[in-house]
Amino acid sequence: MRKISSIFLTAGLLAFSPPVYASRMDVYIVTSARQSHVFQNYLQGDDIKIESRDGAVTLTGIISEYFHRSLAEVTMTDIPGVRTVDNRLEVKGALPSANSDAWFREKIKATLLFHRSVSAKNTEVDVKDGIVTLRGGAASTAQKDLTTEYAKDVEGVLKVVNEMVVAPSQEKKQRTTKEQIDDVSVAALVRMALVLHHSTNGLYTTVAVRRGAVTVGGRAGTEAEKAMVTKLVKDVNGVKKVKNLMTVEPS
Repeated sequence: MRKISSIFLTAGLLAFSPPVYASRMDVYIVTSARQSHVFQNYLQGDDIKIESRDGAVTLTGIISEYFHRSLAEVTMTDIPGVRTVDNRLEVKGALPSANSDAWFREKIKATLLFHRSVSAKNTEVDVKDGIVTLRGGAASTAQKDLTTEYAKDVEGVLKVVNEMVVAPSQEKKQRTTKEQIDDVSVAALVRMALVLHHSTNGLYTTVAVRRGAVTVGGRAGTEAEKAMVTKLVKDVNGVKKVKNLMTVEPS
């Protein structure tokens, strides 16, 4: 009798083990997202609700910027245990129409935001009929020139006029050190940067991050394209070093 009871007890424990594991995994997924650098810094002002059921994640809520929608989704995909992401996030207010001045302005601000060698916070972006005017302060001439380069690399921009004032005193105010950022967030920022830049958004790339060291795989059409990927990734917040394993395959 005891033997039969023992068998039924063991079977019962095994039957209930998967849901318990799934529950713990789901809690881990939600907690990891909430504690990530992306959610605590880039998405902190958004009302995002995360629900995970056996690794199937659903995102709901209201976000302030359209690109936050992609950033939240990309961040979730690299968290261990996540199988799928159903992105139902909605943008607060009216969406700017594609290729409108407001749309270009938002895209340029997002592009600058992920790079540590420029300062999105201190850069004012105005767009009129595809012509971009940059104002604000730069810590150096090199930073001013790089801001121009990044703005020009947004697809559809016709011209960039940079009226930023070089003020070396701003260098102390701007963070140029390599931040300690979790690998999930670094991977998300790298992927977003490669998509936002016109020079790299058409390339097939894979991204793996370990302790801030980024390994990029995929294909490039030329050595120049491969070098551009390396250059852009090196300047992404949280990246410590880059290993580019992309193959060059001319079309």
